Amino acid sequence: MKIALLTNRESIERFSDPALILPGWELVFLGNGAPDPDAVAATDADVIVADSMLPVGADVISRMPRLRLIHAQGVGFDKIDLAAAAKAGVYVCNCAGSNARAVAEQAMLLIMALLRGFRAGEEAMFSCRQTEARTAGFADPARELGDCSVGIVGFGAVGRALGELLAAAGSRIFWYGPSRREYPGAEYLPLDELYSSCDIVSLNLPVTPETVGMINDAALARFKPGALLINTSRGELVDNEAVVRALRSGRLGGFGADTIAPEPVRPDDPFLTAPDVRGKIALSPHVGGLTVGGFRRAYATIWKNVAAVARGERPVNIVNGL
Repeated sequence: MKIALLTNRESIERFSDPALILPGWELVFLGNGAPDPDAVAATDADVIVADSMLPVGADVISRMPRLRLIHAQGVGFDKIDLAAAAKAGVYVCNCAGSNARAVAEQAMLLIMALLRGFRAGEEAMFSCRQTEARTAGFADPARELGDCSVGIVGFGAVGRALGELLAAAGSRIFWYGPSRREYPGAEYLPLDELYSSCDIVSLNLPVTPETVGMINDAALARFKPGALLINTSRGELVDNEAVVRALRSGRLGGFGADTIAPEPVRPDDPFLTAPDVRGKIALSPHVGGLTVGGFRRAYATIWKNVAAVARGERPVNIVNGL
């Protein structure tokens, strides 16, 4: 088996269990920068493993007759041409659940940064304005998580992990998703009702034709005034300019995100060109899932799936319908 790796070599070598990489496998490291389609196709690999931010398109898939598996390094797979892979009989898989707790913790970090006004407080300390900041805190005290109702949009592995963390802090948990299962400690709400009744709304959904741009002016108009919006899934779910407008009007009290679109972030992004609402924004550089445990679980899934395909078996976590 030849495996083309569009990933960070150091993390693969550091966090993979060597026992899962079988003798005779040839690993071709191509880096995790913007891929050269010609270089990828020239490997004639049986397997591609790709960072979730990197595209694997039909132009590559059609030129790799031996290709049998494309594996996302993480959970996201929206940069992979699923239709082209299915047409070629190539499995596309992801590492569903491997970073659920890690991403949930990142969402908690963003929530707490906004609830407690962390950035403004830190800036006050570094500019020797502690008394001023404390005085402001007496006048406008922060809310505790236990006083907040939280709506989790998308109640998969990450959403449920976030719900567990928030429930432990005393938050009241609501959720919305395509199924209507019963989850102890969490109450299902239709989406519009969730928006209008929750102090915090967290997005935990994949990118699909139905979810792209779902947070727009119309959706934000239904939010509870002053609510916080958190996005640790994909930036494509959010209309950035609409969020900035909602922050300016006060419809949103804050926006926290681990990913914004497009990536990598550009100097003209609406969030970077709106200094008047900077204090209401908390951003992290798409690192929520980048933890030691997350990497170890993800690479274990990848190597087990490569081994399954090598044996002629079906892998797990297939996302392109084969």
